[in-house]
Amino acid sequence: MTLNFEDLRIKMVDNQLRTTDVTDKRLLQAFLDVPREKFVPETRMPLAYIDDDVLVADGRYLMEPSPFAKLVQLANIQPEDAVLDVGCATGYSSAVLSRIARSVVAVESNTDLAAQARSNLSSLGYDNVRVVDGPLPSGYAAEGPYDVVIIEGGVDHVPASLFQQLKDGGRLVVVEGVGNSGKSMIYVKNEGIVSGRRAFNSAVKTLPGFEKLAEFEF
Repeated sequence: MTLNFEDLRIKMVDNQLRTTDVTDKRLLQAFLDVPREKFVPETRMPLAYIDDDVLVADGRYLMEPSPFAKLVQLANIQPEDAVLDVGCATGYSSAVLSRIARSVVAVESNTDLAAQARSNLSSLGYDNVRVVDGPLPSGYAAEGPYDVVIIEGGVDHVPASLFQQLKDGGRLVVVEGVGNSGKSMIYVKNEGIVSGRRAFNSAVKTLPGFEKLAEFEF
């Protein structure tokens, strides 16, 4: 049976996003425009639109559509914004972000995934995205500061280096915590001071590289 991916995209938006309070029209249109199936391995294309994270490499996933969309909506990305996408994997998240932001810098530590992201984004014409190789917790200060930083997976903590790459008034969105204990957070930088608040609960796969170091007690 041949899958109709356009129909599956519409069903994803109607059944996974709209039903979980994703209401931003520009964002919903971006999810309708970007072919998610092009960003997963060929053998997993039938799973591209399921209501779950999709494995794309060892230990790496495309985030489930609903929590990803809610995180992006939380960031309140404007058409003139520059966005840092941390852990872009095969480039799907960056493609979505590129539809609503002025520019996207996508950081990926897995060189094979970074190469796939470049190929995917180039072939589909997302020319306002730059993919760079590097450690995810370091971000990419060379093109900062950014209006928005989004981290593509669950983390134990957010390193100071990423907060430092926010503009004044900039926002960082992330899921902190593992499994059902995860919580979506938004951090805002004002006059050099970063403050955060919990927005909603989220359960997403962990993004490697953000483990909190063990603390010694004396």
